[in-house]
Amino acid sequence: MRRLIALAALFLAAFVLPAAAQDRGPLVLAAASLQESMNAAADEWARAGHARPTVSFAASSALARQVLAGAAADLFVSADEEWMDALAAKGLLAKGTRADLVGNRLVVVEPARGRTRLTVGSLGTMLARGPVAMADPAAVPAGKYGQVALERLGAWAAVAPHVVRAENVRAALALVERGVAPFGIVYATDAHASAKVRVAGVFPASSHPPIRYPVARLAASLNPAAESFRRFLLSARGRAIFARFGFTRP
Repeated sequence: MRRLIALAALFLAAFVLPAAAQDRGPLVLAAASLQESMNAAADEWARAGHARPTVSFAASSALARQVLAGAAADLFVSADEEWMDALAAKGLLAKGTRADLVGNRLVVVEPARGRTRLTVGSLGTMLARGPVAMADPAAVPAGKYGQVALERLGAWAAVAPHVVRAENVRAALALVERGVAPFGIVYATDAHASAKVRVAGVFPASSHPPIRYPVARLAASLNPAAESFRRFLLSARGRAIFARFGFTRP
């Protein structure tokens, strides 16, 4: 009898476990700057009757390294193209699923009480007084964009000694919110998300490569809802959600 019970349990598990796996929403690895917008998109998806996606936010570099190390996930949304390229080079993206989701702008923020008005001509001089909070330029997209922009404006050599490197763009934003740094280099959408900072200046679009957020389904994904959610994000309805949070068309 004990053997029959054990066999029956194994038989039921073979059917129940896959069904339970299908009931779970896809796991999305998303750049830190997408926190509000991606959560809003996940909520909208859930309101349509789907299992809500689980979203993990961090620097694109950290998320890409997790995938390279074998972490299980369904979708990856990067804040730049280089980290998506790194996964593509290893054959970790499902073919034909990569697409540009949204775009962004790069800005300088200061605490909300500030009144600074930075121009292209004064930007380098003001930031050279430091400290300047920014995502780590060695790996994190927002930091890389920031370094390139300052280099093209001829200001990086003066600003670099005063840079406070953060693990991601939201951590850089938090340093300015708390008054630890008088200025920070973040995305326009990060400034849009915080009432504790104001935009003191905007980097010219020509000073850095276009900021594009590619999305792709990972080749190892087993969740049948992953592709549907990816298509929802790219739909007019999905893009409208990101537009509400200040993102632009890529």
